[in-house]
Amino acid sequence: MSVRDYPSKETVLRLKEQYPPGTRVELICMDDPYSKLKPGDQGTVSFVDDIGTVHINWDCGSSLGVAYGIDVIRKL
Repeated sequence: MSVRDYPSKETVLRLKEQYPPGTRVELICMDDPYSKLKPGDQGTVSFVDDIGTVHINWDCGSSLGVAYGIDVIRKL
């Protein structure tokens, strides 16, 4: 991902509103061949950073974030 691929400030603000800390989510898909997370895994949002990564404390013990525009989650 290059700098020009980062989401706009407006998009990041929208993500922070959509996924406030404590929001429960489910993983739909993740483009990370090294992750042990799988579709259907659930977790709790910790925070959204300034490049739109949604940081999640997964129920399985992982704390891997989901990358904006690459990985997909849904609110529960």
